[in-house]
Amino acid sequence: MGKGQITDENRKRQRAQRRGRFAEILAALSLQLRGWRILKRRYKTRAGEIDLIAKRGKTVAFVEVKARRTREAAMEAVTPASQRRIVKAARIFITEHPKAAFFTLRFDVVIVRPWRWPEWIRNAFEAHG
Repeated sequence: MGKGQITDENRKRQRAQRRGRFAEILAALSLQLRGWRILKRRYKTRAGEIDLIAKRGKTVAFVEVKARRTREAAMEAVTPASQRRIVKAARIFITEHPKAAFFTLRFDVVIVRPWRWPEWIRNAFEAHG
C-alpha cells in the first residue's frame, strides 16, 4: 500500500467527519427552532458517544444524527450495535445527572440529507435490557 492511498483515505475520513459535524450543527439548529434546548453536543462516555442530548418540557431526547443521501441509508446506519452504545451512554448520562431520571427519556434520530431540512424521527428506537 502506497502513501497516496493512506492520504486519500485520510482525506475521505476528514471529509466524513466535517460532514458529520455540519449535520450535527444543522440537527441542533432544527431542534432549537422547535423549542428544544441542547444540553450536550457530542457527549462522550466510556460506552460511546451521543451526538445530541436535548430537553423540552419534561422530555429529554438522546439524539443520533445521520448524514446520508437517503432516509433508508440513514436508518440502516442506526444499527442494533449503535443503539446499544447510545443506550449505555444515556445510562451514564442519567447516572451523572440523576434529575434526568424523572423526565420522559427517549431515543430520536435526525436524518440530514443533501438540500433538505433535517428529518426528525421521534422514538426511533427503545432501550432494552
